[in-house]
Amino acid sequence: MQDSQILSVFQNPTLPPSLPRPQPALLFDACHVGVVLRALLFVESVMAVAALFGAASVWNALMRAALLTGGALPATLLWLLVACSFKKLLARLPELWQQAAGVGLGALAGLYGCGVLVWAGVLTTGAWWASACAGALLSGVLVMTLVWRVKSRTPAHTAARLAELQARIRPHFLFNTLNSAIALVRQEPRKAERLLEDLSDLFRHALIEQGEAVSLAEEIELAQRYLAIEAVRFGARLRIDWALDAQANAARLPPLLLQPLVENAVKHGVEPSASGADIRVSTQRKGSRVVIKVTNTVPVPEASQGSGLALANVRERLSLLHDVQARFQSGLKDGVFQVRIELPL
Repeated sequence: MQDSQILSVFQNPTLPPSLPRPQPALLFDACHVGVVLRALLFVESVMAVAALFGAASVWNALMRAALLTGGALPATLLWLLVACSFKKLLARLPELWQQAAGVGLGALAGLYGCGVLVWAGVLTTGAWWASACAGALLSGVLVMTLVWRVKSRTPAHTAARLAELQARIRPHFLFNTLNSAIALVRQEPRKAERLLEDLSDLFRHALIEQGEAVSLAEEIELAQRYLAIEAVRFGARLRIDWALDAQANAARLPPLLLQPLVENAVKHGVEPSASGADIRVSTQRKGSRVVIKVTNTVPVPEASQGSGLALANVRERLSLLHDVQARFQSGLKDGVFQVRIELPL
């Protein structure tokens, strides 16, 4: 099973540690490319609308917009640069103080933009108060957008964790695993012990709060334990190929993200087929990017891959963590289904 087949579709158990105290929300995560692009687009849109007031013609409106951009653009970039550089320091403050700091920084950025226009000779007299108020207002809107983005992660992360926990402890998976262990106790006790250890690790990962992101290496290890359990159940019907790039292990992704993908591969590839299926998990570092692929063969009668809830879950959680820097694609071609994830390193 080669990746080129599908690429044309899209280009001793320890006790759980005590839960950490909740940390202040990181409101100024302005280092994301998506946040920078949206901030610049928002400010430029406001400047374009402001240029329409009092414009005698379209050409005059364009000239006024260009002049306003000359002050607004460097001011916005300064705001983003400072917010990105000091985001960890600002995150230690209470939320109200963080918001106040963002608005105050916006006022200073507005003064800076006005100073640029005065220095360039575009303005003979600086509208200092107006520039400060405009900067504070625009930054206030941007801060509230960042606040809503941070707060939106909490319910989505909780819902995703509950969904994965429910999938992991669904009765037939648990009973099949225990039955497999019972069957091995007398004939292969060491194999039965390893099986129960893998099951214990799966539950431990599901119940322990792991934070916003984990390393790809951790997710790979969890997927390997899950497939090791299923290999005992399906035997030769489950054929697994791992193609792992050690240089990609440091990539960060939401916890419990890879396991539902391999679970889908087993459910829709191995279970309905009498001859089983081939599952391939590959990781590869490409410069500053990491590509993750989960591929499985699908029996001919299997026309669909289910409701798509697991795939939608993965896509949403990737978007919340990496925004526009992450890409998620999936497709079925010639009896082979592949999920492709690309994210920053």
